[in-house]
Amino acid sequence: MRHLSVPNQQVEHTLDFMREQNLLAPGMRVFAAEDNNSRLIPIDSGAALVLPTELADYPIIEHEGRTDERIDTDWWAHLRNLLGDEIVESGGEAWPSSHEFFADMMIVRLEEEVAQYSSEIATAKLLSHPHIRLVLSDAGVLGELRIRDLTPIGARLEDKIVVEQIPEDVASTRVLVKESGRSILCDPTRAYFSTKLQSERLETLELAKELRSLLDRPLRVCDPFCGVGPALATLLGEPDLVGELLATDLNPDAVELLFDNLRRWDRKEYPVGPNPVTNIHHDRIAGLADATELQHNPELIGSWDLLLVNLPHRTIEFLPALIPLLDRTNTSMIRGRVIVAESEIEDANEAIQNALPPRLQGTPEPTLKIKRDYSSTLRLCSFEAWIAPAP
Repeated sequence: MRHLSVPNQQVEHTLDFMREQNLLAPGMRVFAAEDNNSRLIPIDSGAALVLPTELADYPIIEHEGRTDERIDTDWWAHLRNLLGDEIVESGGEAWPSSHEFFADMMIVRLEEEVAQYSSEIATAKLLSHPHIRLVLSDAGVLGELRIRDLTPIGARLEDKIVVEQIPEDVASTRVLVKESGRSILCDPTRAYFSTKLQSERLETLELAKELRSLLDRPLRVCDPFCGVGPALATLLGEPDLVGELLATDLNPDAVELLFDNLRRWDRKEYPVGPNPVTNIHHDRIAGLADATELQHNPELIGSWDLLLVNLPHRTIEFLPALIPLLDRTNTSMIRGRVIVAESEIEDANEAIQNALPPRLQGTPEPTLKIKRDYSSTLRLCSFEAWIAPAP
């Protein structure tokens, strides 16, 4: 996550200002930089890419966030008060020590050994995180569209915590997620995206700016697995970065939410329902589509500078069907994510390199960079490939 690197003597003053401006990341702590002469202050994920001028002298550093131990202590203390020391000790490492914030919701994964204590877990989490409205249990993904199987296990109702018969309005999972100064309408039970990948989206933004500088014009961006549009939110927030846009998804719910988001980001009219992919505006093609079929549309192939491939379980499989979309008359770029066993990363690198056209001279061969653990054996990785113009 983003951190502000502030000299030690200016930390308290800076913290006061950031609190006033709601720029501090909740639940995260300040810690010493490697040089010990400054502190890294965690920036809220919803903060704009450009911070107020009062903070302009301090560099922004990408660093793994560190949880505020006081909140962790609170959560364990509340759980012990609810269940007693004996039960907590018997649960060992099965208790959900990690979680994901999603606007005013928290998503936790419950191991089978402690699932019977879901009400107490939800209560303890709500007590230790006062800004959270709803706690959801994550049972994994469902079907081809990989929708999260989420169940409400606790909610805050005014000044009370309820774990049974949670009212529908309080249990609503349709929320606005603030990221990098943009608001992304989402419902993780219908179309999920990981809020923990903000740094990845910021990395994509920097790569896109490099490509724009090389081409000396706004980019034509293709996002065929766009979901509700989290990657597009960041790119569209940069002035004069995106010219034309192709945004599609196979999930009707995701497309419906995408249209709502594009309506606010572009300040233009978009369909209300999940319409099939169509030319909605002269520079906006969006809608419901199978990404692997886009190569058969002569109006879409050979048209795009930046191709985003965010279907990490099948990215390598789908690359050959997506490459025809690239404009090969100029330099172009593919930015993708892949989930793979760490022991198979070298084989995956070879498969990616074999699937791609010749790379731009002077740029490295695309290789997977591990970004985070997906499971005990699988890793979520990313890569970028600079593609040379066709001879």
